[in-house]
Amino acid sequence: MGHGGGGALSAELVAGLFAPAYGGRTLAGLADSAVLELGGARLAFSTDSYVVRPLFFPGGSIGDLAVNGTVNDLAMSGARPAYLSCGFILEEGVEMAVVDRVAKALGAAARAAGVEVVTGDTKVVEAGRGDGVYLNTAGLGLVPAGVDIRPQRAVPGDVVIVSGDIGLHGVAIMSVREGLEFGVAIESDCAALGGLVEAMLAVTPDLHVLRDPTRGGLGAALNEIAAAAGVGVVVNERSVPVPPEVANACAVLGLDPLYVANEGKLVAFVPRGEADAVLAALRAHPLGAGAAVIGECVAEHPGTVVARTAFGGTRVVDLPMGEQLPRIC
Repeated sequence: MGHGGGGALSAELVAGLFAPAYGGRTLAGLADSAVLELGGARLAFSTDSYVVRPLFFPGGSIGDLAVNGTVNDLAMSGARPAYLSCGFILEEGVEMAVVDRVAKALGAAARAAGVEVVTGDTKVVEAGRGDGVYLNTAGLGLVPAGVDIRPQRAVPGDVVIVSGDIGLHGVAIMSVREGLEFGVAIESDCAALGGLVEAMLAVTPDLHVLRDPTRGGLGAALNEIAAAAGVGVVVNERSVPVPPEVANACAVLGLDPLYVANEGKLVAFVPRGEADAVLAALRAHPLGAGAAVIGECVAEHPGTVVARTAFGGTRVVDLPMGEQLPRIC
């Protein structure tokens, strides 16, 4: 299960097994989506699978995740998402009402994100060989001219910005899956970020890196970027927006909010001279109202993420081995 968690075991599986088996320079970039040139156009292409449990949770469903997760992977390359495919893998015995509810949620999420589901597939597995509904999606988007967003572009001096409160999705899933009560209702932040990225690009096309910190949370995303670019990252822990309900839930469960999954947030590495304008653009958008500067990119300790704590010390933010909570997306 740890190999599916977006941490060190996942990275080892991809880099040590899949990438050598497949080959190819594009795959070696290990971005959220591949940017390809075809017929004079620059296209972003991504695929993802969704096995979340439960299928429906506060703030969304597996159908919402399937659309928003794929749209967000395209947007993290600066692309304008346009088309999706969707494959349903159904377990024998799942109620048609459940499938209908998932399909309708997926269609509504696609319309809200401004994308069209244009092709798909259906498979059924025997009872006991699945978990109700699994989904696989792939997406295509168009990358505007002059936009080059990828993990390798992070450089010392870049300002690190997160678009809002972290940890909501992971805690929301945990609360319904384990039947936990945290004193307040916690909803997933599941959302499509294409419009938010467009607002950032309208300010400057020179966004160096964008990443949506899903599995493994913000901590894993920052480590992946630091490793890809060969730079260090310093995070001011007190500046990271962790809502009280997430902080309290993590304290009770012994979790670090930096490693809790998100489904409607992004982290951006932008040139220092553009940081104020990008931050203002984020805060002017409903999905970025809580955006904050959380740190910077440095030349020291390349490939390592360090957090400055509230007590004036520092700690290394390692890439997690697996994931604190499996089956989160």
